Amino acid sequence: MKDINWAIIGTGRIAHTFAEGLKGTQGARLYAVGSRTPQRAKQFADEFGFEKAYGSYEELVKDSNIDVVYIATPMSSHYKDTMLCLENGRNVLCEKSAALNGEELAKMLDKAKEKELFFMEAMWMKCRPVYLKALEWVRAGRIGTPRYLKADFCNLVKYDKSDRLFAPECGGGALLDLTVYPLTFALDFLGQKPEEIVSCTHIGKDGVDLSNSLILKYENAYASIDAGFELPCINRAVISGDKGSIVFADWFFCCCEVTLYDDNTEVIERLEIPNEVNGYEYEIREVHKCLNGGLKESVLVPHSSTTAVMEIMDKCRENWGMKYPGEE
Repeated sequence: MKDINWAIIGTGRIAHTFAEGLKGTQGARLYAVGSRTPQRAKQFADEFGFEKAYGSYEELVKDSNIDVVYIATPMSSHYKDTMLCLENGRNVLCEKSAALNGEELAKMLDKAKEKELFFMEAMWMKCRPVYLKALEWVRAGRIGTPRYLKADFCNLVKYDKSDRLFAPECGGGALLDLTVYPLTFALDFLGQKPEEIVSCTHIGKDGVDLSNSLILKYENAYASIDAGFELPCINRAVISGDKGSIVFADWFFCCCEVTLYDDNTEVIERLEIPNEVNGYEYEIREVHKCLNGGLKESVLVPHSSTTAVMEIMDKCRENWGMKYPGEE
């Protein structure tokens, strides 16, 4: 297993968190960072110990020593930044949501295939040990046939016009930032093709969704999802079947504990695995595994999963009449 030369495009909050994960992950070499100004790139590089700092993304992607680029820019920039990397022969880990819509995502995936490059959405939840254990329990029939899933992701976020979360030009809103987690969760445990999708939303004055609720109906099951910036929630998740249930601890998408119950709500098994670094180490290791194995796609975060989630988010926005700038 050779060390992987990582580059980061963007120097915002999520880039800082990811860089901390890189620092603590064996086999990750903090090689390069790119920003829109040389000063910000150098400051970030000095803070985390990156070897090179580039004052433009265009300059960074020309560096042939880079093994993979983590894209940490706002959602509205994911498409152009990913395409820039792929066009220049760079493998990509792109922060979620990977694109604004399915059309952008399809072009990104087509380009990765054309260039024979690795592409993965940075859905870190799908790489975490407790998440994988829950999938294992369900697939082994430990809760029988899944019938019901409930997952929420709500934060109370004070309105700030300058915050990307409220800016349509940045791909703001709860759907792409928060709902993507419980939606991904639901499709993993109940299936990628629900028979019916019912949704509602509260669109704010800036034209982005501040909160939303989704019901996914399957032949013999359904999922209930709530997400948004307007109310605080405990943010747990539960999957119930005809023989038992699985409960994720608070902040289900990044929690370290999951519990399996029987049909009398008695604990059968509980798994707790504390983070070794900050939780991002698991998706970093998955990228390392893929690159060292010559894979162009992750088994844990396959393109089909990313596509299925995006298709449903597109349908929701179509029903809400919500478009981002530049969309037809």
